[in-house]
Amino acid sequence: MEGFLAHLSEGTAWMAWTWQTGLFFIALALTLTLMTWLAAARPEAPRVGVLHFPTTRGDRLFLALLGAAFIHLAWIALVGGELGWASGLSLIWALAVFRLV
Repeated sequence: MEGFLAHLSEGTAWMAWTWQTGLFFIALALTLTLMTWLAAARPEAPRVGVLHFPTTRGDRLFLALLGAAFIHLAWIALVGGELGWASGLSLIWALAVFRLV
């Protein structure tokens, strides 16, 4: 088992594994688990929201995550530095996509 773990750590050594990265992947896994449970427990029909085309919960989650990625990349390219404001904008984007604002 130690050989496998050593090989695994060599293959991922280039990644910036921090507690924040781990927290992100845990949150993503929990979100996907919740969305899967919601799809089974409360199926929904597509609805037209702020984007003006029919979307399901999964579509809106994908668009919110994709938008957050682009917001963060644009922030890094244009402003750099602290990403707290980009995260705030991403949260506002996600709330708008899910039509909660």
